[in-house]
Amino acid sequence: MAAASGPVSAIAAGVMHGPEVASLGIAEADAARALRSFRESCPKLVARTDTSGLTLPADWRAACAASPQWPAGNAAGFFAMYFETVRVGEGTSFATGYYEPEIAGVRTHQAGFDVPVYALPPDLVRAKPGDAAALPNGRMPLGRYDETGRFVPYWDRAAIEDGALGGRGLEIAWVADPIEFFFLQVQGSGRLRAPDGSVMRLAYAGQNGFAYSNIGAVMKQQGLIGSGPGQYAGSMQGVMRYLRDNPNDGRALMRRNPSWIFFRELLGDGPIGAMGTPVRRHGSVAADPQFVPLGAPVWLDTDRAEANGLWIAQDTGGAIKGANRFDTFWGSGADARQIAGGMSAHGKALLLLPKGTLARLRTR
Repeated sequence: MAAASGPVSAIAAGVMHGPEVASLGIAEADAARALRSFRESCPKLVARTDTSGLTLPADWRAACAASPQWPAGNAAGFFAMYFETVRVGEGTSFATGYYEPEIAGVRTHQAGFDVPVYALPPDLVRAKPGDAAALPNGRMPLGRYDETGRFVPYWDRAAIEDGALGGRGLEIAWVADPIEFFFLQVQGSGRLRAPDGSVMRLAYAGQNGFAYSNIGAVMKQQGLIGSGPGQYAGSMQGVMRYLRDNPNDGRALMRRNPSWIFFRELLGDGPIGAMGTPVRRHGSVAADPQFVPLGAPVWLDTDRAEANGLWIAQDTGGAIKGANRFDTFWGSGADARQIAGGMSAHGKALLLLPKGTLARLRTR
């Protein structure tokens, strides 16, 4: 997906005070989930650089220091005590959903499991200064050095599917269904369940440097999505149905997304978000770190009740770009798949930042 047009950061979009936190009416169960995730984010919050430009590590220290001892049963009071609300731009939000899929897969290649899951290739690197143009964010692009020493783009989805990485020992698992695996890559993590019932968890390890392209948007442009005869629902389930009903065209459509995700085995708690901390069902959202400090609470008020309430921004995503664009996390299981696959929520968003943040920004 191309980079979002318009402001490139929260500061450029404009920030202004929102209502008092206490006036939001945060439900206690909602606040308790958010407080748990906030605590888990704190070690990174007080140490990492906030690329949105809104906060400094020191801004978070008081809230982070208080969070472990905060009394149970009054989590909403914690957020009212330490935070103020800030509206970025007009505050108009759009939220989708993601989840941790479980698909059929095995550790070693066997009949019926022919789709490889690759580890991060060692030749996938960032260009050295002078070998390529820098990206808009100042970082050097991802790619590889060819046999002549020239920096070139990495292999795209089509090339990888055609075997560009075969025979290099990068396979960490094999899956049965290329369509299910495509959507596991879109989600960025997942579980593989073998015929013997054993489970292998996959975590995001890296990406091939190509921008994510939303095949649902391509289908919409082609008139394949809608409510008319022969059209498909715009949900994940509708897109998957089209891919199965039209295997040749569906394969070509999936290749319209050149992005490829590499994985590592996850041992322990997870799945792991971009902050390096676990993401939690109905507690974590993905956001654009140019507009939202990762680790910050986010308040959503939308036309989908499931998405409403307090979340913690702990992840990012290739399609999650721009101000007030969020992706809500729903865990694993059939209900998570159903909610995430059909989530399309429009409304308003507020960031919760440490008290005094906006005053400091206005004096710079």
